[in-house]
Amino acid sequence: MGKLDNKVSVITGSTRGIGKAIAQAFVSEGSKVVITSSSQANVDATVSEFPPGSVYGHVCDVASFREMERLVDASVGKFGRIDCFINNAGISEPFCNITGGDPDIWGRVIDTNLKGTYYGCRAAIGYFQREDIPGKIITMAGSGTDKGSNTPYISAYGSTKAAIARFTSAIAEEYRHTGISIMLLHPGLVRTGMVSAEQPTPELLRQLSVFNTILDIFAQPPSVAADLAVKMASGWSDGKTALYLSALTGWRKKRLLLTYPFRKLFNSIDRRTY
Repeated sequence: MGKLDNKVSVITGSTRGIGKAIAQAFVSEGSKVVITSSSQANVDATVSEFPPGSVYGHVCDVASFREMERLVDASVGKFGRIDCFINNAGISEPFCNITGGDPDIWGRVIDTNLKGTYYGCRAAIGYFQREDIPGKIITMAGSGTDKGSNTPYISAYGSTKAAIARFTSAIAEEYRHTGISIMLLHPGLVRTGMVSAEQPTPELLRQLSVFNTILDIFAQPPSVAADLAVKMASGWSDGKTALYLSALTGWRKKRLLLTYPFRKLFNSIDRRTY
């Protein structure tokens, strides 16, 4: 018996990184999963890694509300229903100050992260209300969400994560009495392509030593966040809303900080990019 048996879950941005780890965890717990990306090649490659029939791939640009509506319709058409919708898709701008970056890229981060979350929530809530389903929606926090979490040189990304937290609280209150659970998940720091230093900007090169040390201390595998996502999508959250879970709580930060010298000494720091 899995924690998500007979459930259907849609996960945006699930062909790599945190989204893919969540998809893997959900399938292992019995959920059917809709894999999405804006790239057909990425969708096809990811779907091929899962057991036949356990996932369905759909190409979707989350920055388009019409495409998000089509994603919901296609998911229902394939699996018959949706129980959980996870707004995971997100991007960041290159590491630089606002006068050194491309304003179009800054805007694209807003479109993908913030507008994409709004479009996903709107499409999912519309479906849950039409079908009278007490569905679950999970949005993604990040650097910029928590008090004191400053995000210099990635101001667009940090701004979207702060706004997503406020947005999630607002709509959780709006739909508190509908049976729909609307929750926020902070995945912590994960070595994904988003934080890769393979093509560092001049600003990142100046701070590369500090950047890499922070990753060595606090980065965790995406399975930590995936386990929390399973918990949020399971019966544990039935009848609850406005929940916030973090993969990088205060006690976990302390543990990672205290164990860092030993992990460094015994060369056991996980530096894989997920």
